[in-house]
Amino acid sequence: MFFRIFAIACAVILCPQMGQAQNAARELQNIYATQGTVDFSAERGGAKWGLEVQSKSGDRRSCSTCHGADLTQAGQHIKTKKHLEPMAFSVNKERYIKTKKIEKWFKRNCKWTWGRECTAQEKGDFLEYLLAQ
Repeated sequence: MFFRIFAIACAVILCPQMGQAQNAARELQNIYATQGTVDFSAERGGAKWGLEVQSKSGDRRSCSTCHGADLTQAGQHIKTKKHLEPMAFSVNKERYIKTKKIEKWFKRNCKWTWGRECTAQEKGDFLEYLLAQ
């Protein structure tokens, strides 16, 4: 009986956050879609996630350099050594609740990793990839 009540309480608490997170990511994808993109692809997002580019300092970076290849696990920033919570939507929906926060991190991380802001297509593909994890 206790377990059933606990499970129902968890579902009531967590379901709105899950829907809100999914909606924020999809809301951004809808915005990106108005900027001349094609259908978003988790495959393209995953390929780009692991693609290494040379930074201005000469080292090679990719998204997985800090966030890792297994997005269900925590990562660590290679420069600051800061702990990074998992990126996978399946284990960390909180990362995807606020569109403003998602955009902030895209801007910061794309510039640091790629040396430029990501395109609408790249951001939409990354979101598709991250939501599928």
